[in-house]
Amino acid sequence: MTTALSMAAAPEALSAALPAQVTLADAGKTLVELTQALGQQAGPVVLLDAASLRVFDSSAVAVLLELRRQLRAQGKTLQVSNWPRRLESLMGLYGVSELLAP
Repeated sequence: MTTALSMAAAPEALSAALPAQVTLADAGKTLVELTQALGQQAGPVVLLDAASLRVFDSSAVAVLLELRRQLRAQGKTLQVSNWPRRLESLMGLYGVSELLAP
């Protein structure tokens, strides 16, 4: 997986992109890479672009929730943009949409 990392429009926000695939087989690696890329950043807001996410299962929800938990423990906020419609539906099915609301 290659995690795209770039400065967002606002200097206090850092952004990254989810990979094209997040399934049970690669969820652990994805979480580690995103945590390493974003966890040490000083900005209070982390923007995560989900536009490239094409293949995923419920593990993608778990990755996002764990990343959110880790960032909140550091006093940071996770904002996810460009949600795939299926991922939004999956979040609703599990009743966690409000935790990562766009």
